[in-house]
Amino acid sequence: MGDDDDDVVVEESDEKMEVENKARVEILYKALLGEGTVNNVAKLVASDLEWWFHGPPQCHHMMKVLTGETANSKGFRFEPRRVAAVGDHVIAEGWEGKAYWVHVWTLKYGLITHFREYFNTWLVVRDLRQPRWEDSKGCITLWQSQPRDLCHRSLPGLVLAI
Repeated sequence: MGDDDDDVVVEESDEKMEVENKARVEILYKALLGEGTVNNVAKLVASDLEWWFHGPPQCHHMMKVLTGETANSKGFRFEPRRVAAVGDHVIAEGWEGKAYWVHVWTLKYGLITHFREYFNTWLVVRDLRQPRWEDSKGCITLWQSQPRDLCHRSLPGLVLAI
């Protein structure tokens, strides 16, 4: 096999991983909306989940749901309007009224190991790796917030480098 064949195999493997990771996160949201069981959530999330939050302190909604402090049906309902896979990350975005949120889930071997929650924050995800010599694009934007309902609001913005 030549180098080009190796690149094709790696790309197909990466695409398969992204599809599987996205499906796992979508199953998580369905379970949290009452369409699954608590066991489904436990099977998807590592027991030592690393969590990071950016937003108003009173908006730690997802961690309260994941830890069982509140039931999602009684608290804030996370219904993603857009879910995208970027490598081993899955990014979900949603908004409800004046609340806008972005979740970035990192998966390792099909298990969610890291969770970043951004509340009322615009997010841009960029690939900051050194480009290959034949690729002169430099930094590439892989994903960015698109809350159409909130486009006229002023929110803080962050760049997530992966």
